[in-house]
Amino acid sequence: MENGLTRQQLDELYLPPSDQFVVVEVPKMKFLMVDGEGNPEGEGFARALQWLFAAVHPIRRLAKDRMGRHFVEPPLEGLWWADDVADFLAGNKDRFKWRLMIPATPEWVTPEVFAHAVTLAGPRLGTPPASLRLDHYDEGHSVQIMHLGPPADQRGTMTRLHQTYLPTHHLVCNGPHHEIYLTDPRRVAPEKQRTVLRQPVRRCS
Repeated sequence: MENGLTRQQLDELYLPPSDQFVVVEVPKMKFLMVDGEGNPEGEGFARALQWLFAAVHPIRRLAKDRMGRHFVEPPLEGLWWADDVADFLAGNKDRFKWRLMIPATPEWVTPEVFAHAVTLAGPRLGTPPASLRLDHYDEGHSVQIMHLGPPADQRGTMTRLHQTYLPTHHLVCNGPHHEIYLTDPRRVAPEKQRTVLRQPVRRCS
C-alpha cells in the first residue's frame, strides 16, 4: 500500500491511456484543499497555490523527522467548474470556480499535523485563506483520459467528452471537472506535459 492505495489503484487512477476514455471507481480520499474563483492567472489563484504547497512541505518534513516515515509528495490536482457550463467549456476564465488539492491519504496526516504545518507557514505568508483545510472528497464513478501536451490544448478532448462520449454512453456529469497535473510546467516542455482529465458521472435517469 502507498498513500492508502494499492499499486493497482494508483495505476488505474493516475495512469489512464491517452487514446481513449476509461471508466474508474475513485475511492473517498483525504486532501489538503483550498477554494477560489476567477482567472487562474490572477493573484488569488497564485496565493491559494502558494499556501497549499506551504502547508504540504512541513508535513513532509514532519513525517520524516518525527514519525520516521517517507512522505512522497503527490501531484497537484484541481477541480474546475462554472455556474454556467457553457462558460466553462468556452474557457471564460474570469467565471471559473476552482478547488486546488493535494492528496493526504495516510492516516498519520491528522488535523493536528495539518494545523501545525499551517502555523509554520504563517510568519512567511501571513493569514491563510479561510478555505484552506484538510478534508475528504468522494468522487466515485468517473470517466478519465490522459492528456498529452499543455493544458491550454485540452478543449478538443473536453468537447469530445461532453458532446460525444457521455451522450453515447447515456452518462451525465456528476461533479466538477477534475485535472491531475503529473508534470511541472516550469520544468517540462509543453509537448511532454501530462494531465489526467477526469469527470465524475452518473447514468441518465
